[in-house]
Amino acid sequence: MRVALYMAALTACRSTGLLGQFFRTLTAAGKPKKLALVAIARKIIVIANAVLRDQTPFKT
Repeated sequence: MRVALYMAALTACRSTGLLGQFFRTLTAAGKPKKLALVAIARKIIVIANAVLRDQTPFKT
């Protein structure tokens, strides 16, 4: 599970979407890249939990 979540976070940080912007914000603030990746992975878990809980699709 951790490997899949890490790969999803790595892909998300390269995107131009919400999570990619969040990654760039964290790194611009001086946070280490690995810490920013873990923050994105946690954000993915929170988003997935909310989608499952509310039974609604994710909207950016």
